[in-house]
Parts: sequence; structure tokens; C-alpha cells
Amino acid sequence: MLFPEISLCLSPDVVCQTQRLLTSFRHWFERDLLPDQSTDSAIAAHQLFFAPFVVLSHGTEDDPVLNYGNQAALNLWEMDWSNFTQMPSRLTAEPDLRQVRSQLLATAAQQGYITDYQGIRISKTGQRFFIQNAIIWKVLDQTGQSCGQAATFSKWEAVPC
Repeated sequence: MLFPEISLCLSPDVVCQTQRLLTSFRHWFERDLLPDQSTDSAIAAHQLFFAPFVVLSHGTEDDPVLNYGNQAALNLWEMDWSNFTQMPSRLTAEPDLRQVRSQLLATAAQQGYITDYQGIRISKTGQRFFIQNAIIWKVLDQTGQSCGQAATFSKWEAVPC
């Protein structure tokens, strides 16, 4: 297939997760995550997957696993969808930064969201990057129950070794 990511972002599971992300973001912030966000779920899934900013999410497992990453996230972490969505989200940060990350996520879970987060993350190949102005929010399912957390940011820069 010439563009496998197009069929990926339109799969029923991804469309469903996209709707959770967008609806939850609107719940917490009373605005849309996407400019000109479509009301058609398939089009919105395509818009989010190819957005020029990073969006990723994880579930509620004891060691939460990433369950969504748009193309910008996949590029930044230097992974394909299959590998990205099998990775525990704690591995997005270096070992010595995981406790701080964990505390931050606990605060976001308690409050519903946090804004203006910054920190260092690490890609699959070991490239470190500094993210700025990140937003983390609790993802809600169709019944309003927590089903994970998501993050978005549009500013990052490589950290020299």
C-alpha cells in the first residue's frame, strides 16, 4: 500500500480513540484541539493523525502502554505505529526522569489536566529532546470514565549529547 498511515488513521479503533481524545480535550478546555475540527469522525481522525503538532496517549494499565501517537509523535520518537503502541509510556522518558514524570501524571489525573509542562524525553534511537508548553489531560470514555491520559505539544528541540 502506498500510504499505509492513511488506512491506519481510519481504522475503527483509531477513529474511536481519536474521538475520545478530541471530546476529552473539549471537556477540559472548552475548545477544540484541532483548528477547523471536522464533525465527521473519520475526517477528524485524519486531521489529528496528520496535525503539525504532537499528540499521544496511553491507557490505564498498571504500567500504561501508549495507545495513540499521531504522525508527528511517531516521527519524533522515531518509531512506527506498531512499536509505538506496544511501548510502556514511561519509556518516553529517561530512567532518571521517570519519577518526576510519574508525579506529573498523577497531578494531571487528580486535576483532570495540567498545562505548560516542559521536560526532556528520549526517542527510540536515544535522541533526547526538550518539550515545551505541553498539555496533559485525562482521557474520558463515552460514559465519562477515565480511560487514560493524553499529551500534546508543538514546541520541542533536540538536546545535544
